[in-house]
Amino acid sequence: MMAEIEARLDAGYQVHRLFDASQRDSVEAARSDIRAVVTGGGTGLTNDWIDRLPALGIIAVNGVGTDRIDLAYARQRGVHVTTTQGALTDEVADMGLALILAVLRRIVEGDRFMRSGRWQAGEQFPLGSSPRGKRLGILGLGQIGRALGTRAELFGMAVRYSNRTHYHDVAWPHFSDAAKLAADSDVLAVCVAATPDTRRVINGAVLKALGPQGTLINIARGSVVDEDALIAALRDGTIAAAGLDVFENEPAIRKDFLDLPNVVLMPHQASATIETRRTMGNMVLASLDAYFTGKRPENTVN
Repeated sequence: MMAEIEARLDAGYQVHRLFDASQRDSVEAARSDIRAVVTGGGTGLTNDWIDRLPALGIIAVNGVGTDRIDLAYARQRGVHVTTTQGALTDEVADMGLALILAVLRRIVEGDRFMRSGRWQAGEQFPLGSSPRGKRLGILGLGQIGRALGTRAELFGMAVRYSNRTHYHDVAWPHFSDAAKLAADSDVLAVCVAATPDTRRVINGAVLKALGPQGTLINIARGSVVDEDALIAALRDGTIAAAGLDVFENEPAIRKDFLDLPNVVLMPHQASATIETRRTMGNMVLASLDAYFTGKRPENTVN
């Protein structure tokens, strides 16, 4: 987390940092007394570690992802799991829109073109594509999906969505599954939560339905996309392009992505602004304070 948040942790608690190899012995020595764990959505906490911490009462996630934590098992053990839900909605939605614009308007490609001297040498840069009139399909209409849809409408995009729940408080068309949504979209934005049910929900059939003019945007989790199918689709023209902020096995992403000219890559930075990370850190600290003062943490999700 941010240095200022880490400093406040150290000021308020006796902190053992498991990721620091030099502290492994002290962590082991303190194991039976550890009451709280602070972690990230991509790291989580395994059931094995929950079992090894008999005094554990709270897992405070600096993020919204809980796919690396067994929520039911934590509940069974009486362990609160908290997140920073709501703090990063706007930033992640902004990243989704930024990736859409970066792909359609060839922003990253244009930067490379300029730096290589090709414009100065008289070469003509290819035309981009306008977002206006494009159909944006949103897979997963939670807070982030809704925020992205609202932003996209301001850019003239026609929004539709697929979600387990059919919401009647939005006017956007609803589709029953990802493939049907992709078939009716020019841009498919993945905002769905990572669960066993959504693992690789974006597969070859969905990408084929999206089509050779289609663009995939992923601001959810890498596990919801079949990366073999996506790489093949980007190579053979099954889809036109992709904008990706998340990957399986990150940061050790597939080298294939680095060689594809029709994909914009970001290192999982959707929530990574100073303002939002500070807010997230404050929420983690508030959850810890509530737990240690005998209250139910407000952002408990299990």
